[in-house]
Amino acid sequence: MTDFREESLQRWDAMAAGWTATRAQFQRTALPVSRWMVDAIRPQPGQRVLELAAGLGDTGLLAAERVAPGGTVIITDGTEAMVEAAREHAAEVGVDNVELRTMQAEWIDLPAASVDGVLCRFGYMLLLDPEAALRETRRVLKSGGRVALAVWGEMDRNPWMKIGREALVASGVMPPPDPDLPGPMTLAAPGAVTDLLDAAGFDEIEVEPLDVAFEAPSLDTWWEYVRQTSPGVNEAVRNLSPAEHYMLRDLFDAGYAPYVGDDDSLKLPGLALVAAATA
Repeated sequence: MTDFREESLQRWDAMAAGWTATRAQFQRTALPVSRWMVDAIRPQPGQRVLELAAGLGDTGLLAAERVAPGGTVIITDGTEAMVEAAREHAAEVGVDNVELRTMQAEWIDLPAASVDGVLCRFGYMLLLDPEAALRETRRVLKSGGRVALAVWGEMDRNPWMKIGREALVASGVMPPPDPDLPGPMTLAAPGAVTDLLDAAGFDEIEVEPLDVAFEAPSLDTWWEYVRQTSPGVNEAVRNLSPAEHYMLRDLFDAGYAPYVGDDDSLKLPGLALVAAATA
């Protein structure tokens, strides 16, 4: 399983440029999720907050506004390229009460009881041992501190992902997902998040469904978004022949056709599960 962790970090490291290019598009979709999470940890001026698996740090940057003055958000990711991209983004928006560090969510390099809140948007589900990560999360939280997280709901409620995956599998470009490995749907089953937080020792657990929507001006734009943000898709299509690419695009476009409007724009529903608990 060490190989999986190393390969996963390498894949995500390679995706930093794509996530940077599409940051605004994803943040429009995920902003309600980030706002719910920040509200759920109840940040106060002067507090110290940790963001895990932060990607470009959008959720942590929202929290930084709430802990000022005197507070700090530690924005972390497992890959150096993502941390550097988050650092550049923080500088662009002028947020200076943040620390940016490369850190693994399963081994948090902080003292016990050293932060008031922890945020992790769409991160725990991708870890090989999410329970270990949540136990680490609880270790670094002060007594009464809060964690807030988000994962994706069940696949049928997320056609933005389901249709693309079905096209990739049907075309032979990608194998079906391995149920024994982490992925976007790892914590989608009813009760899975609650059980995990309970097993890690958290109290006052709350989980809510939250509708989101992905939008794109065209199928071509959506295809490029998927290619730039999904490590699996990026690797799978890199060496396709023109004929294989056309076949895949035909399946991809046909699957998403019901969500295309009269102006050729695309609007896809999605379902996130947001959760919070107390240490």
